[in-house]
Amino acid sequence: MATISDVARMAGVSTSTVSHVINGTRPVREETRTRIEDAIRATGYRRDSLARALRRSRTDSVGLILTDVSEPAFAAMARGVEREAMGAGLTVLLANSGEDAELEARALEVLAERRVDGLLIAPVARSHLEAITAVIDQGTPVVLIDRLNGAKADQVGVENTAPMRELVLHLVERHGHRRIALAAGDTAVSTISERRRGYLEALYEAGIDVDETLIVTGSGRADDTRERMTSVLRQQRPSAVVAASTETAVGVLAAAKGLGLTTPEDFAFATFDGFPHTDLFRPGITAVAQPAHEIGATAMELLLRRIDGSLTSRPRTIRLEPEITYRESCGCQA
Repeated sequence: MATISDVARMAGVSTSTVSHVINGTRPVREETRTRIEDAIRATGYRRDSLARALRRSRTDSVGLILTDVSEPAFAAMARGVEREAMGAGLTVLLANSGEDAELEARALEVLAERRVDGLLIAPVARSHLEAITAVIDQGTPVVLIDRLNGAKADQVGVENTAPMRELVLHLVERHGHRRIALAAGDTAVSTISERRRGYLEALYEAGIDVDETLIVTGSGRADDTRERMTSVLRQQRPSAVVAASTETAVGVLAAAKGLGLTTPEDFAFATFDGFPHTDLFRPGITAVAQPAHEIGATAMELLLRRIDGSLTSRPRTIRLEPEITYRESCGCQA
C-alpha cells in the first residue's frame, strides 16, 4: 500500500505539503497541488482514515438505530440523516432494533464500542431508558428521532396529537361520522400514544362517547391489525376508520379486502403516515404526511452541533408540522 511518503517523493515535495492538500489545512500553489494529485493517482494512495481518526480522537462516524428501516417514514428519515452526515464527512452506521428492547440495547453497546462520535435513536416501545442514559453519561452526544421519551437528550419529532384531532374532527364535522374506529397499534410507542390522545380529544370535543371496542390496539403489526380489525368490521361496523401508522393502515385495508369491503363506500378511511405516492392510489387515501426526511436532516444537524461543541445548551425538543391531505377515501372529492 502506497504511503504519504511515496506521494511526496514522486511529487518532489514534503509530506507536510501533501498532508495540506489532502486535508485542506493550508493553501498550496496550483502547480504543486496538481503534481501532488497526479502522484496520488499514480501511486494509488488512499488516506488511512482510521489512523487519522485516532490522532483526532474521532471516528468520523455516527450510529443510527431505527426500529424498522423498511417502513417508509423511517427510510426517509435515514436518507435525511445520511445526506447531512455525508455533507459533514461522516459515515452512518445503521442498526435495526426490530421493536426489541434487547436488540436496541445491544446495538447501543456495539456502536459505543466502535466509539461513534454521536448517536441517533428511534426508541422501541419499551426501551431500556437506562441503556440510553448510560451512553449519554459516558459523554456521547445523543439525539432521539421520531419517538420522544424521558431521556435527557435532544429530540426531534413531529406533532402527533393536534393533526390526529383535526383528522377525526374532519370526519365528524365534514362527513357526519359518529362511529369512528381507531386502528392504534402499540400505545406504548410514544407517537402512537400521542395520536390516540388526539383521537380521544376529537371525540370529546364533538360530544361523542368513547367506545373502547372501536379502539384496536395490539402489536401494531399489519397481520395483527388485520385480524383484530376483521372482527371489528364484521361485528360492529364503524362508519369510519382512522389508522395511526402505515403498518396499521395496511392491516385495516387487508381486513377490508378480506371482507369484500371498499372505501369510502362501506366505511371512510384515513391514516397517519400512509404510503409513498399516496395520491396514486384509487381511491386516493386521506393521510397525514410527516416531513420524515426533514426530521432526519434536522436531527443530524442538531447532533453535528453537539459533536463539534457549537451547541452547549440544555437538551432541546423540536417538533415539525405534518401536512394533512384530504382525498377520496374519507369521502372528499378528488
